[in-house]
Amino acid sequence: MKLFNLNDPGWGRGSNEDSDSSRNKPGQSGGPPDLDEVWRDFNRRLGGLFGKRSSRRGGGGGPMGGGGLPQLPGPSPKFLLGLFLVAVLLWLASGFMIVQEGQVAVVTRFGKYTHTLSPGLQWRLPYPIEDSQDVNISQLRTFEVGFRGSSRNKVLPESLMLTHDENIVDVQFVVQYRLLPDGAPAYLFNTSQPDESVRQAAETAMREIVGRKHMDFVLYSGRTEVASEVQALAQSILDRYATGIQISTVAIQNVQPPEQVQAAFDDAVKAGQDRERQINEGNAYASRVVPEAEGQASRMTQDAEGYSAQIVGQAQGDTARFDSIESEFSKAPSITRERLYLETMQDIMVASSKVMIDAQVGNNMLYLPLDQIMKQAASVPSPGAGSGSSSSAGAASTQAAAGAQAASGSANASSAGRRGAAPSGLDSLMVSPYSR
Repeated sequence: MKLFNLNDPGWGRGSNEDSDSSRNKPGQSGGPPDLDEVWRDFNRRLGGLFGKRSSRRGGGGGPMGGGGLPQLPGPSPKFLLGLFLVAVLLWLASGFMIVQEGQVAVVTRFGKYTHTLSPGLQWRLPYPIEDSQDVNISQLRTFEVGFRGSSRNKVLPESLMLTHDENIVDVQFVVQYRLLPDGAPAYLFNTSQPDESVRQAAETAMREIVGRKHMDFVLYSGRTEVASEVQALAQSILDRYATGIQISTVAIQNVQPPEQVQAAFDDAVKAGQDRERQINEGNAYASRVVPEAEGQASRMTQDAEGYSAQIVGQAQGDTARFDSIESEFSKAPSITRERLYLETMQDIMVASSKVMIDAQVGNNMLYLPLDQIMKQAASVPSPGAGSGSSSSAGAASTQAAAGAQAASGSANASSAGRRGAAPSGLDSLMVSPYSR
């Protein structure tokens, strides 16, 4: 089967023999080809492609029909079958798709959800049997409530809220959320406007939580607690409606009273701060004074108890000593009296620097204990004290003289006692404290 070539110089004139014979025909020259002949040759070659030959009609054998229009041959069944198979293959191949990372493809069959395709190369039935919609489940979506872009661009209908103590606060916060791993079908089909549903749920939760709290708690100490409670309440609302959305963060950007009462509110806050400062100062003073007073009271109580114990113990000791002496005195009065006398004189002599000895024969002899005098001189203050040192020395000499006289009297008394005539005054002095 020959195919026509547009570069063939005999194209449109049939075979070479026909062209040669036509050149030899009289009345024809080597000019351009005849259009009718070109059209007949085109129909003949096209019919050869489809396995049919064009039917000749009319006496001239031309390709014209009854109306004078050219007639094309119809396609063969094999060609139509091959063309159909190619179309089916192309239609099936259109079901292949690539799902990007972080996304899923939600497949619907005649509009009804069937399954979800994970990231990668996937295949579904081609359109119009099945259709798919890509949903980004890794994207972190954010929206603002109470402002847009900057805190200066306030949206008062969203931000003004009423507290439990009937005060109005201006609350501006940001909500961030993303889809659950299996929440794409719920995000697409369970709600008509899922993003707007999240906004309304967050605003509703914030108004409810703020309505339960006092104004000072919302403004100062309770921002974190309020944000966590709002996140939990908004998530419960979204789960109740099965939106397939998970709230990641609720961040309070700014909380303040309305601008119309800002000056009065600042004055009230300053007064409250002054009150707190004075209360703290009073508590600090009380914390300092009360323990000090308690310590002084405890010390005085302990001193009194110690003094009481000392006096009672001393009295009990004196009583016990007196009882022991009294018992010994009742057993041997003379010996006990002599022992007491000697102990008393020993105490007196130890403190005296001069001793007068009463001798039986001759004059009284003055005994100077040098060792005692040196000890007393060492205990006397230095002479730098001036008149005080002289007065101390005079007092020491006076004390020494008195001691000497007492020693002389005691010596005389002892000698007289040895002679058998003891003075009655000394006996009364020594016996009267222990007499019955």
